[in-house]
Amino acid sequence: MNFLRGVMGGPSAGPQPSGADTIQKLCDRVASSTLLDDRRDAVRALKSLSKKYRLEVGIQAMEHLIHVLETDRSDSEIIGYALDTLYNVISNDLEEEEQDDSEEENSAKQVDDLGSQFTEIFIKQQENVTLLLTLVEEFDFHVRWPAVKLLTSLLKQQGPQVQQIILVSPMGVSRLMDLLADSREVIRNDGVLLLQQLTKSNAAIQKIVAFENAFERLLDIITEEGNSDGGIVVEDCLLLLQNLLKNNNSNQNFFKEGSYIQRMKPWFEVGDDNCGWSAQKVTNLHLMLQLVRVLVSPTNPPGATSSCQKAMFHCGLLQQLCTILMATGVPADILTETINTVSEVIRGCQTNQDYFASVNAPSNPPRPAIVVLLMSMVNERQPFVLRCAVLYCFQCFLYKNQKGQGEIVSTLLPSTIDGNSVSAGQLLCGGLFSTDSLSNWCAAVALAHALQENATLKEQLLRVQLATSIGNPPVSLLQQCTNILSQGSKVQTRVGLLMLLCTWLSNCSIAVTHFLHNPANVPFLTGQIAENLGEEEQLVQGLCALLLGISIYYNDNSLENYRKEKLKQLIEKRIGRENFIEKLGFISKHELYSRAAQKPQPSFSSPDHMMFDHEFTKLVKELEGVISKAIYKSSEEDKKEEEVKKTLEQHDNIVTHYKKVIREQDQELEELKQRINTLTSQNEQLQATVTQQVSQIQQHKDQYNLLKVQLGKDPQHHNSHGDTLQMNGIQTEEVSKLKEELEEWKNKHELLQGQLKEKDSVIEKLNSSQLEMGATEQSLQTSRFGGLEHSNELQKELEMLRSQIQLQSAEISKLQMENQKLQVMNTAADPMLGDSGATAATSSESEARLEQEIKELKSQVKALSEEKESLKQQLDSSTSTVAILQDKNSRLEREVAESKKEQDDLLVLLADQDQKIAAQKMKLKDFGVAVEDEDDTESGDQGDEDEDGDEEEQDENA
Repeated sequence: MNFLRGVMGGPSAGPQPSGADTIQKLCDRVASSTLLDDRRDAVRALKSLSKKYRLEVGIQAMEHLIHVLETDRSDSEIIGYALDTLYNVISNDLEEEEQDDSEEENSAKQVDDLGSQFTEIFIKQQENVTLLLTLVEEFDFHVRWPAVKLLTSLLKQQGPQVQQIILVSPMGVSRLMDLLADSREVIRNDGVLLLQQLTKSNAAIQKIVAFENAFERLLDIITEEGNSDGGIVVEDCLLLLQNLLKNNNSNQNFFKEGSYIQRMKPWFEVGDDNCGWSAQKVTNLHLMLQLVRVLVSPTNPPGATSSCQKAMFHCGLLQQLCTILMATGVPADILTETINTVSEVIRGCQTNQDYFASVNAPSNPPRPAIVVLLMSMVNERQPFVLRCAVLYCFQCFLYKNQKGQGEIVSTLLPSTIDGNSVSAGQLLCGGLFSTDSLSNWCAAVALAHALQENATLKEQLLRVQLATSIGNPPVSLLQQCTNILSQGSKVQTRVGLLMLLCTWLSNCSIAVTHFLHNPANVPFLTGQIAENLGEEEQLVQGLCALLLGISIYYNDNSLENYRKEKLKQLIEKRIGRENFIEKLGFISKHELYSRAAQKPQPSFSSPDHMMFDHEFTKLVKELEGVISKAIYKSSEEDKKEEEVKKTLEQHDNIVTHYKKVIREQDQELEELKQRINTLTSQNEQLQATVTQQVSQIQQHKDQYNLLKVQLGKDPQHHNSHGDTLQMNGIQTEEVSKLKEELEEWKNKHELLQGQLKEKDSVIEKLNSSQLEMGATEQSLQTSRFGGLEHSNELQKELEMLRSQIQLQSAEISKLQMENQKLQVMNTAADPMLGDSGATAATSSESEARLEQEIKELKSQVKALSEEKESLKQQLDSSTSTVAILQDKNSRLEREVAESKKEQDDLLVLLADQDQKIAAQKMKLKDFGVAVEDEDDTESGDQGDEDEDGDEEEQDENA
């Protein structure tokens, strides 16, 4: 321990050892000591020396420290010291903090080289990085945290090599993703920094991290930290999200499909009081806006950008951004970035562009947001970056938006000018003719975008008249632009006006005629091109040559003095063809042209560099070659080209006409198909109704026949009753037996009743004879006694007869019960059996009931007959309807066949026309004329014809 005491600065008797000697002794102690405590103290001493003696510790101790990490895994304290020491040796952060501002750059380069060299030594053995990944899994804070910091430093020094090692390591990325779930914020936050370095410029790792649920975890951390009001942790999470999403289409699609765009909306909820924003909040919100722009960047695939734009509109994110755009008190840099973000969210998306057009600023009276933004663009007191952002927003609003272009141009037309409010057109005209050259350029480019690829609006803009001064007649906007151009204004102003004129005149012969109608325009252009001016004016000369070339190429020869041939002769005499082509090439060779051609957003370091627009560079690239060829063509070639163009135009008109006819016939076919489908469905419904009615008629017929059988033609009730029973499946033999037994008991009952009546008559006779008898009392008594005896005998016989009658009645009731059971078995026979029992009781009542039932049955038969007649009428009407529908169906089929025949004829005509066009093109090519392939120019129409052909083949197959 005396040795350690000397190393750590304790008192010693001899001379102090040097730093290198001390480090060597400590390394020997780490390598040779058997006691863990001694090795731990030695590693702790190396850690304390590693900051001051970084080189020595790195050279002598790295191998021993790595060995400690491999062998002493059980002791977390020595592992933590070893990791901290390696971090101090490899990391450049500590050296950069200790450096003074006065130190030279060479010292900083040496520090960077030192860290990079130590990192290269460490990762030379891939097992060392794998060992670190294993240590990162340890839960002990003193092991996990320094392991995370060391791995982050390795990635900073040798990122691609360490990324490759982690990528091939089993579950390497997944182990690091677990850091985001650590409950200790220090480890979690450093884990975010580690993943930042891990995901830089490596799409494979980015995909793995994204599919390890990184988006969910990072968004949860941002929400927990307070969104834009959070601290540095929110900034780190946003930077990691940018790494995962930027230029990674797979992750962008996963982010959108996972509904994570909806979770971005709360980030941009700002209150009414926007004063006093902290620097961290500004940074966070700036990164959040950049993250939105990553998802809708113009460099992304169009389909992915479009789907993200729609999702942002539907979840309300665009509306939230527009709220920030129109809010007060927002810092200037946040407002600028918000304008750029809104620009790319609406670019090329009609729904979002329409919504943006409807946004109003909270002013009195309310003004459209576009008007308010244009006010800032043409105001020279506004910051330069803000004016560039507004111009970009206006360009994105008009990109592929013919509706928006028409609305902007309509504010310039005389019939729609409102004198009570400022319109977008008035602001553009004001900026176009102001004294500020930057306003001139921005207004000219904005107006050019309103005319981009829209020949109709180019013609309408020719109607715009401007009042120059009181008492002077108004001049056209085109004339005013050329007047300012000829007055010799600033280069930036002239470049902007020339870009506007080139865009305006391209592909618009009427505008070219108006331009050439002014006799001063052509001499001015030739004079500008012919002069030998400085480098600053070369750009203007090139644009003048382009404008003159457009006037030749799109000239319809309607003005005799300015026909194509005369203009080319003028160039040959005053400028020279070679000189003209050279001046035309100045544009594409300019450095600012190359910068503007890279991306749509105007990004310039200073206002002086603001010369070219991105869309204009596309126009130059398109026209430069064709103008060069047009200058060298002879008059005969021009005539032939004109003839060919006219022929092609005629053919195009014919083809367009036939295409229109085919489209109309296709629409008619679709309508006929829909009608056929409708009639077919109606026919099926009617057939189903007819089938149902036929089944009902059959049921009524069956009921009618059943009633007819029940009533029968035989007058005897019992025969009809027997037939009914037989029809309903009851055995007739059993019923006949019951009837016979019933008749026997009825006969017995009648016989007994007759005997009873005879006895009653005998008794009455005896009683009357007793009253008439009597002469003497003795004879009276004797006869009385004899009569009484005889009467008693008669009474006994009467009682016997009554008991027999009761027994017979019981048997009759028993038979009636059995009869009722049979009636339950057959409900149809029930009324008849009941009537039979009733007939046995009283014949008169049964006859009355029978007559009543016959009447009811007759009425039912009559009602059924009437219903049958009505059903027959319905059946006849349904049959006639089906016949009418079949007739219509056959007529429609004939019409479809005729339409197909007409289409075949039209296709034959089109084939002939195509052959003629091909022949004309061959002639043109023989004369050396460059002819564009029709496949490129009419790919959309060809796609339509292919779809039509597929539909015709489907109809033929059907």
